[in-house]
Amino acid sequence: MKKVVFITAPDTFRDEEYYKPKQLLENANIEVVTASTKIGELIGKFGFKANSSLLLENINPNNFDAIVYIGGAGSSIFFDNEKALNLAREFFKLNKTVASICIAGVILANSGVLKDKKATVFVDGKDTLIEKGAIYTAAPLEIYGKIITANGPDIAKDFGEAILKSIKH
Repeated sequence: MKKVVFITAPDTFRDEEYYKPKQLLENANIEVVTASTKIGELIGKFGFKANSSLLLENINPNNFDAIVYIGGAGSSIFFDNEKALNLAREFFKLNKTVASICIAGVILANSGVLKDKKATVFVDGKDTLIEKGAIYTAAPLEIYGKIITANGPDIAKDFGEAILKSIKH
C-alpha cells in the first residue's frame, strides 16, 4: 500500500487544503499519515480537526511515497524549521513526490528543491520563490517532475489528483 505523509501545522492550517487531498488519496487506497510538531488534535483555520500521529523528527522518508506540506497561516512555523526543510530535501533526493499547497510553497523554496524549477505559491510567497531561484509561474497548479505546487484552497482537489497520479507511477 502506498503511503503519504502530510506536514500540517498544529493550528490555522487551511482546512480544505488538508481534507480534500486527504479524502481523495484515501478513496484511492493510499494511506495518509498526518505529522506535525505535536501529537494529537490539530485545528484548522475554520475549525476542521485533524489528528497528528507522528512528529516531524520521527518521519523516515523510506516509509513514504510522498511528502505534502499543507498551507494556511500556520504553515509559517515550518518556513525556517530545519527538520521540515531537510525532509523536503531527503524526499527529493530519493526521487519521491514532494508537494506543497498555498503559502507552504515557501518551505520548498527555502529547502532549495525549487531552484531552477517551475513552481507556484499563494501570492504572498511569490517573492521568496523568486529569491530562492524558482521559476515562479503564478499558475494555480504546477507539476515539475515529482514536484507539485499549488497556489491555494480553490485548487485543493486538483492538487490531490496530481499527488495521486504522481505516486501511482
